[in-house]
Amino acid sequence: PHQINYRANLWALHNLGVSTVIAVNAVGGISASMLPGSLVLPDQIIDYTWGREHTFFVGEHALDKHLDFTWPYDAQLSAILQQSASRNIQTVVSGAVYAATQGPRLETAAEIRKMQRDGCDIVGMTGMPEAILARELNVRYACIALVVNKGAGLGSGTITTEDIQLVLAKGMAQVRRLLLGALAELLLA
Repeated sequence: PHQINYRANLWALHNLGVSTVIAVNAVGGISASMLPGSLVLPDQIIDYTWGREHTFFVGEHALDKHLDFTWPYDAQLSAILQQSASRNIQTVVSGAVYAATQGPRLETAAEIRKMQRDGCDIVGMTGMPEAILARELNVRYACIALVVNKGAGLGSGTITTEDIQLVLAKGMAQVRRLLLGALAELLLA
């Protein structure tokens, strides 16, 4: 996650004429209600990453390059995802705070406690800088987060990739169902 070329990915999509991106992220649950298997539509993000190329405005120092990022996810797009979930009788949690961490290692229990104090509900490694890069390119951006484990120190035992893979295998079917429903709505819009 710390070496993904987020700028190249978003730029390529933008150059192909893509105007809407729905990111799918595997995340850890921090809030008590964010259990493995939960689908979450975050509306806020806190960026704990560092050293990632996080803007297309390199070397440009103009006031018009200071973009409003008060609401990092497109509310209309998130609403379409929520409506898709309702139509498909799927439970989706809306209005969560995504903590974006550096990776590739998982967080320590102390880091998760700090994120809890900061008001974070879920934690993942790929939410930033993707969200702001999409904003810079005027690409609508939303996130579906699949909780694959409890955050460090919140569960019993060690977090294993085997356990994460089991939740991913089951949860991705729900993500696909949600995306297919939303896609139908987006094509009609």
